Amino acid sequence: MLLATLVLVGAASWVPARWLSHDPKLLDLVSSTPVNCLLLEAVDWDSAFVRAARARRIAVLGLVRSDADLKRAIPLKFDALVLEGKLDPAVAEAARNSGAGVIELPFRTDLRFDPNDRVTGTSQGMWPGVEAQHGGKTVMGPTSTPWVFTNGGFLRFVRAATEAVVWLGVRPPPRTIYPVERYGQAIGDAALVGARWIVALDDDLNERLLKRDAAAVRDWKKIGEYLAYYESHPEWRSYHAYSRMAVIQGAASGGLLSGSLLDMLASQRSSVRVVPPNRLTGETLKDTRVVLDVDPESLTAEQKVAIDEFVKAGGVLIKPPSKWRFPRTSDDEIILSRRQADQLQSLWEVTYNATVRKNFGVRAFNTTGILSSVLAAPDGRSMLVHLLNFLDFPGEAITIHVLGSWKKARLYRLGEAPAELPVFQVPDGTGVEVDKLALMATIRFE
Repeated sequence: MLLATLVLVGAASWVPARWLSHDPKLLDLVSSTPVNCLLLEAVDWDSAFVRAARARRIAVLGLVRSDADLKRAIPLKFDALVLEGKLDPAVAEAARNSGAGVIELPFRTDLRFDPNDRVTGTSQGMWPGVEAQHGGKTVMGPTSTPWVFTNGGFLRFVRAATEAVVWLGVRPPPRTIYPVERYGQAIGDAALVGARWIVALDDDLNERLLKRDAAAVRDWKKIGEYLAYYESHPEWRSYHAYSRMAVIQGAASGGLLSGSLLDMLASQRSSVRVVPPNRLTGETLKDTRVVLDVDPESLTAEQKVAIDEFVKAGGVLIKPPSKWRFPRTSDDEIILSRRQADQLQSLWEVTYNATVRKNFGVRAFNTTGILSSVLAAPDGRSMLVHLLNFLDFPGEAITIHVLGSWKKARLYRLGEAPAELPVFQVPDGTGVEVDKLALMATIRFE
């Protein structure tokens, strides 16, 4: 286990992508982007390709799905093995004991949150974006705004539950062709909370790219620019989720689901910080104003004491209605069904009434179809506000209110030089105006 851990020391800086070729001549396409880690299916395993990639300082990872794959993978000396999906437990255990570095991307309900993991993640996720129902009508959310299909809530929970780098292995839906901007949304959907999406192209784009089709190469270059937007600021990854509202939620009470409470709060522009029950202490609730306890009955006596002390100190506690329980879900569910969402309604109502129009970290105005996140530097001396546009047209005249008295604000936008923004005082904090948002932007407050 120690050897496997040491092998993955550099994995925190890997920018992963699925690669469906073993032709060394195509590696120049990879080298032209921030991608420095390729996940290969067994059909493309080739020792010459591994050597050629390593010469370019590109890590190569073998996707192991069976015992036969594992036996074949070991001699190839991949930089790591990736166990993805629903695996035979015996194969997984053999891989962990093989001495090779192992990254596990299981189904969400099989996430182990092993403290020794350098990288963790899952193969299950939502393909991000604003979708339309039959007839072209946009899907609406709980606050009557376009509903963004996002992995944000789930990834917030995972980031709070582990110190490992988090990868999301969702792929584009089959038999579908997407404009290149959708790949920017997939990258940003994970990056908003400090995770990484494993780049995966739709079948059409992938086939054309491997043939060096000019339009496909342009799109691939654009995807590289989306990645570079986040990867060119490695210090951003040291920032952590910030909010003066904490949601105490575990894997059994919706933390592993999309479209649940965390995403509903994000849709109404409420900043939240997730606290898994096993990390609940008086210290983790420090500087918190409001706590939402999704499943009070699951807390230990010690954890309940932390809640009691929080309330005695003047904190506001939101509890579920009497006899309410989180909807029962199956192991293969990643999103609430309509019926389960209806069962969530009574808890959502008390949560909404306690949080609406309140600033727990950042409030964003004129942001229909735009998601945001607020992150704090480890020393607390700066804050980041990430913005990601999921609509097909630019956002305009966006106003941001962030908690704290900040003297400077710098705006980063894709393809533009950083620009200083005028700051102004607002109740509880500092405000700025952003004239236009095409796809992604970040504001750094100091």
